[in-house]
Amino acid sequence: MSIVLARVDQRLIHGIVVTQWAGATKAKRLMVVDDIVSNDEIQKQAMRMSKPVGTGMSIIDTQTAIKNFNAGKYDNHNVFLIVREPETLVTLKENGVDIPKVNIGIMFDGEGKTTVKKMVSVSQKEVDDFRRLQKLGVPVTFHYVPGDAEESFETYIKPVSGTDLVFSLAE
Repeated sequence: MSIVLARVDQRLIHGIVVTQWAGATKAKRLMVVDDIVSNDEIQKQAMRMSKPVGTGMSIIDTQTAIKNFNAGKYDNHNVFLIVREPETLVTLKENGVDIPKVNIGIMFDGEGKTTVKKMVSVSQKEVDDFRRLQKLGVPVTFHYVPGDAEESFETYIKPVSGTDLVFSLAE
């Protein structure tokens, strides 16, 4: 089966992911792909402590993920993939990893970011990366918790005709 859902969530493994999304996706493996966290033993240990019983967990860098997916290592797993940035998903997809759908979860506010909905702030680069995923055939939606209604990307970020360099908020 491999990836059942990819989620951009800057908190990575946390309560909502463990108690709601893991079950909703029927994930047998939670996978964090992050080049920084994969080299931080303290963060990795903290995330592993919250892993649901009977569920595997991988916390790996982008290149290892590409190599492992392309080698078929996870073909018999239901993988719920969690990343901090949409750029990671673009890299995975452009290197042959099949991503059926992207769910936008929690993205923190910061310099150069615009809040588009509760718990989601994006930069122009992040919007461009989400649009790139869409152009690669990957649906992108907003979906905070499984019980909420899933909302299309365009619900909050509408295309600007003639350019991908600017985004505007949907009204």
